[in-house]
Amino acid sequence: MENLFPYEKDIPAEMLKGIPVGGMDYLLAGKVEGWKGPFREVSSPLLTQGPGGLSRKYIGSVPSMDEEASLTMLRHAREAYSDGMGEWPRLSTAARAERMSAFIVRMEESREGIVRLLQWEIGKTARDAANEFDRSLAYARGCLEMVQRYDRRPGGLVVDNGVTGRLERVPRGVVLIMGPFNYPLFETITAFAPAMLAGNTVIIKPPRLGCLFFQYLLGSIGDIFPAGSVNIVYGDGRRIIPPLLSSGMVDLFYFIGTSPVAGYLKGLHPKPHRLKCILGLEAKNPAIVLPDADMRTAASECIRGALTFNGQRCAALKIFFVHRSIADVFNEHLREAVRGLKHGMPWEDGVFVTPLAEHDRAQYLSGLVEDATNLGAGIVNEGGGETTGTFFSPALLYPAFTHMRVCREEQFGPVMPVVPYDDIDEPLKYVAESPYGQQASLFGMDRATLMKLTGYLIHHVSRVNINCQCQRSPDTVPFTGRKDSAEGSLSISEAVDAFTVPTFIATKNDGNNIDIIEAL
Repeated sequence: MENLFPYEKDIPAEMLKGIPVGGMDYLLAGKVEGWKGPFREVSSPLLTQGPGGLSRKYIGSVPSMDEEASLTMLRHAREAYSDGMGEWPRLSTAARAERMSAFIVRMEESREGIVRLLQWEIGKTARDAANEFDRSLAYARGCLEMVQRYDRRPGGLVVDNGVTGRLERVPRGVVLIMGPFNYPLFETITAFAPAMLAGNTVIIKPPRLGCLFFQYLLGSIGDIFPAGSVNIVYGDGRRIIPPLLSSGMVDLFYFIGTSPVAGYLKGLHPKPHRLKCILGLEAKNPAIVLPDADMRTAASECIRGALTFNGQRCAALKIFFVHRSIADVFNEHLREAVRGLKHGMPWEDGVFVTPLAEHDRAQYLSGLVEDATNLGAGIVNEGGGETTGTFFSPALLYPAFTHMRVCREEQFGPVMPVVPYDDIDEPLKYVAESPYGQQASLFGMDRATLMKLTGYLIHHVSRVNINCQCQRSPDTVPFTGRKDSAEGSLSISEAVDAFTVPTFIATKNDGNNIDIIEAL
């Protein structure tokens, strides 16, 4: 473990290209300006070795804005929207699509730099960082196709019950976008692309981790979109976000984070019933391994479901219920699979386990492991739970029990609690009583059993995966959750509806009135 972090001289030259990032620019009414106020230094979770031990590497800086700057961004967004009469909302769908296409082309030119920064800022492997970039652009293109298809739909009037009219969808207004650190580009694009294509104006609050790459996008945004239609506000979210929502001038709130924070921020809006929310919140996705499961398939899917990007995903598998009769065999498969995972820096070939994005996360995970072992769990894999700096070696815990912290809290890291069960009602009760309800995975072969369990689980989670890990893709199907795991739903197929309001232009069935509607 002590040799996992590199010396400065051992870092590949291509990884140092453009580092540190000069992040003193910001957008002001569509123009890239130099920030004159205070700034925040950004350090990487990829520590470096030196004579004094491990140290954080400075990789750039971003403006540290205050409440006044935040409200200035809001004012620009409202002026650009101008009650739906601004330049951007009044453009045709085709014209907005053309601008978005141009933005995607400009983004592609920054692929190398953005992929590199995703590795430096959040420790994402080179492969996963590239996948996030490519998936983000694929999502944006999918939204383009969806709105263009919607715009080309056959025209026609609704005639019913003596009323003739036409259904339109119009933008909601100002959209506040707050993406998470684990998918800072993808989760921003999933809101930005459909929100803009629908004619809204937006304010983007980059996450604290995963903020530097936005510097690559400022010029493109300023060149392509009307002044004030896209705004990026940097700074401490606890300071700059409350004034935005308290103003009552945000119409749609897109947020990926925790339910307590979401609840607090929603409550700041003076008219909360007017605030449309799309929220992706906590999850504690279970895997239920039945006695007849294919052990190799189940173990492989569970490992990848739990440890991809070090388990720092809302859609990760986070608790594992395994029938007691097969627990020893299943644990052996898990142990072998974990033993084969390569630890190292994101740029290394074949690396799987990398430093954790949050500098204090390893300490938190160690606390979960300590609590579990104190309550009777064992660490069943060699080196499980060992730490150095921001590295945390994956830990398999068995037997875990549902009263342990690791079985109740969303660990958001590479800790796998394996809970033995004798009766299937035990894991089902856990799912039913859990405050979370995003997804679940079932592993087994008997169709009748799987059908019965699926029929139960669909009333508690929003996606049931059969013999495969939990995940978000494909992006064409709704991504949401029950209970405290989500509010609203988002996917390419719902891109138009999520960021628009249906409006009906109607009249009575009269010849002259119908002629007016048709002309409109």
